[in-house]
Amino acid sequence: MKASIKAIALKTIDLEAASINGLKNYVDASLELVVEKIFQTKGRLVVSGIGKSGIVAQKIVATLNSTGTPSVFMHAADAIHGDLGMVQPNDLVMLISKSGESPEIKVLVPLILERGNTLIGMVGNMQSFLAQSSHHNLNTTVSQEACPNNLAPTSSTTAQMVMGDVLAVCLMELRGFKETDFARFHPGGNLGKRLYLRVEDVYTRNERPVVHPNAGIREVIVEMTNKRLGVTAVVGESGKAAGIITDGDLRRMLEKTDSWESLVAEDIMSPSPTTINSDALAVEAMELFRKKDITQLLVVDAGGKYLGVLHLHDLVEEGIF
Repeated sequence: MKASIKAIALKTIDLEAASINGLKNYVDASLELVVEKIFQTKGRLVVSGIGKSGIVAQKIVATLNSTGTPSVFMHAADAIHGDLGMVQPNDLVMLISKSGESPEIKVLVPLILERGNTLIGMVGNMQSFLAQSSHHNLNTTVSQEACPNNLAPTSSTTAQMVMGDVLAVCLMELRGFKETDFARFHPGGNLGKRLYLRVEDVYTRNERPVVHPNAGIREVIVEMTNKRLGVTAVVGESGKAAGIITDGDLRRMLEKTDSWESLVAEDIMSPSPTTINSDALAVEAMELFRKKDITQLLVVDAGGKYLGVLHLHDLVEEGIF
């Protein structure tokens, strides 16, 4: 039974992979023209479909909106019962259908054309009503569904999803869509934080441990204990960090000497500590933590003056891994 299930799974993957690979044959002047039309439009792209194609349409709209192309989903059945009013004069309309012959599509197409909107068909049957009626077409024809009865939309919806991603990526490239743009559209969640969260947004919640280079060891221990970060910066008159003292430095000091009362901070500090600018992205700080295999960073301003401490746990709590 397990071998049979594995064989079915592999066959399904092969069939859907073939449907994706087959799309290469449809990357032509028509696709280029559709991308240019969407890129140049002063309105939005209204995407519609029925059944599984309608679900694909919703995903495509979500991807386009998040990558800089204003889009809106319109259910094909709801469109003919009032939702067609969401289509504005400058909007482009894209209808998604495998057969291009669905009753809802046949009713909707003439209404869109009557309004004067440009109609784009993403269709799997180039001889269909939708394909023949559209101003422009995106061909998503597949030779076979992964369904053993060749009925349930499987390979065809996969092809539609990929064609939607093709549009989104092409439009991203044309717009010069960058990480900073992506961050503006994804401010929430861990993804957004990785793109916009900065060190200055996090480190200020911590205490600011600091001692002078000539501070006694007792003062160092008290400062580290009170500030509860397991570390203190050693800062001179310039305001710049001359060194850093960690719990590990204290333990190594005790291992090396029986008489530490006369020692001062600069005797046990690690000079040239690893620092990070306060305006750096939090992900940059995480990269430093990994590269240096440390758990604390000294935060500095543009002039190199010591501002505070960023702890690895601060970023973990923010979902930056």
